[in-house]
Formats: sequence, C-alpha cells, structure tokens
Amino acid sequence: MNRHRHVLSKFTLIAVGIISLIALFTIFNSPSINPSFPKPDVSSFSNSNMGKIVHIVMFEFKDELSAEAVKDVCTRLLALKDQCLHPTTNTPYVKAGMGGRQNSPEDLSAGFTHIFVLEFANLADEMYYLEKDPAHLAFVKSIKGLLKREQVVDFIPGVL
Repeated sequence: MNRHRHVLSKFTLIAVGIISLIALFTIFNSPSINPSFPKPDVSSFSNSNMGKIVHIVMFEFKDELSAEAVKDVCTRLLALKDQCLHPTTNTPYVKAGMGGRQNSPEDLSAGFTHIFVLEFANLADEMYYLEKDPAHLAFVKSIKGLLKREQVVDFIPGVL
C-alpha cells in the first residue's frame, strides 16, 4: 500500500480559514438569524499590544457600479497600507495588505465579490485605524452608497 502524506501550504491553510470564516460569519451574522449581533468584547484583552490582528474586509458592490469604479475602490483600499500613518512615528503601520476578486470554486462566497486582508501589529493600531486614521475614515466616507453589502471580521492568529 502506497501512502502519500499531503502537506498543505501556509497559503492554502489561510485560504481555507478565510473561506470558513466567511461562511460562519455570513450564516451567524445574518439578520434573519441574529438581527442584533453584538460587537465582540475587546475589554477581555488584557493588553492592547497582545499580538497581531488580521482584519478581513468583504465587499459586494452594487450591480450598477462600473468595472472602473469597482477597480478604483479596490485600488484605494489597497493603497491604505501605505497611506495610513502612525500618529506618533508618522510611518505606515498597516503591516500587510492584500486582496482581490473572490475566485473560490466552492460557491460559499455568499455574494461577496472582493476580499481584502490587512494585518496590524496590535489591537491599539487597529483601533486607531478604525476610529481615528484620517486616510481610512476618508476612504470609508468615499464608498458610502457604492456597496450592496460589506462584512468585516478580525482574528488573532492562534486564538481559538
């Protein structure tokens, strides 16, 4: 009997994890299942510098939006990696940023067409990004009315 050991690449494991998260959060964050899904309690984090945060953003654009407009939004979101500057050091603080058009063959995207993954060194950096960063806040304001739906999930690698 010939046995083969399959070794999954790190990228494959991350992709499977992201797809699983999308499916779970789409199901359990659905208004028909839970209309008032609560925000996670970040106060349980004993230290805002406890470790890196992976921030996943998923968009479904309105049907009437042109391909050029979709590309513009995506390009501007990816540019935030370099445009968002730390308030103290005045240097970029988004550690990694990638994304693109959803292309999973598994028909589990729930209609989301574009997925982006950003990485922050710690919770304090992510909270600054979400609540105070002028570049991010301007981007969020600029996409109002362009999306049919959006969904955002975060995780700390290894925290189960």
